[in-house]
Amino acid sequence: MKHRVIFALLMSFTLSLFMSAWITFVNIGVHPDFASFWMHAWVLAWPVAGVISFIAGPFLHAFAHKLAAKV
Repeated sequence: MKHRVIFALLMSFTLSLFMSAWITFVNIGVHPDFASFWMHAWVLAWPVAGVISFIAGPFLHAFAHKLAAKV
């Protein structure tokens, strides 16, 4: 269980950080306050991504194993 929580935190941190940067850039482009907008988006995204990663992670892991076995 400890591994699952740590993995969910790290995965959600990484994905939400990069995705919020990308979406902020797509929406506003290069802007003087880019970092501020990005960090605001990331603070909102990380908790949601963490919960989704924790809940969906085991199911997606099992699904990936099934898909890999068929390929």
